[in-house]
Amino acid sequence: MNNQQAYNVWADNYDAVNNKTRDLEATALRASVLFLEPLDVLEIGCGTGKNTEWLVSKAKNLVAADFSKEMLAKAKGKITNKNVEFRQFDLRNEWNFTVNQFDLVTCSLVLEHIEKIDFVFGQANKVLRAGGLFYIGELHPFKQYQGSKARFEIDSGVFELECFVHHVSEFFAAAKANNFESVDLREWFDDNDESQIPRLLSLIFRTKK
Repeated sequence: MNNQQAYNVWADNYDAVNNKTRDLEATALRASVLFLEPLDVLEIGCGTGKNTEWLVSKAKNLVAADFSKEMLAKAKGKITNKNVEFRQFDLRNEWNFTVNQFDLVTCSLVLEHIEKIDFVFGQANKVLRAGGLFYIGELHPFKQYQGSKARFEIDSGVFELECFVHHVSEFFAAAKANNFESVDLREWFDDNDESQIPRLLSLIFRTKK
């Protein structure tokens, strides 16, 4: 079972199971991205709509994208706003959006499944307008060093998805190579307990067009 098939299976109970990483990332996005005015937004990895419901209430227009057909079906069942378009989309391939179409691209809990993130940064820069923002929320590499990765229960036990470790420096190298500048970096801890290893890393980059 590849990652796309796994997420199709996971869609059935993704919202119901306890998932600290999913829930903390939702908090991180809402605290990190400020909407001073309605924006044109591309949400990558919309899943079942955990962040879509919030983004669509703030955005001028929202494209909510995911590579899992079943995850998208769950999101479509919840969200019927006229300013949202759902699209099945694999960010490893050329992004089929208009150049300079968006003010904001959000990428939530996705890049751990992508081996070469430089391509993603290049595509994000292409579809963002001048001064556009690229938000990334990921499982912290410190957690990954300890063996943490996306996983869920199936009938035969626990299924672990294919994941890749991206060091913090790797995000910054990809940003620099694709004409982004850093705006924000935050680490997010379970129960705000900073004596523990952080669970999440969030980053915001801005295009320098």
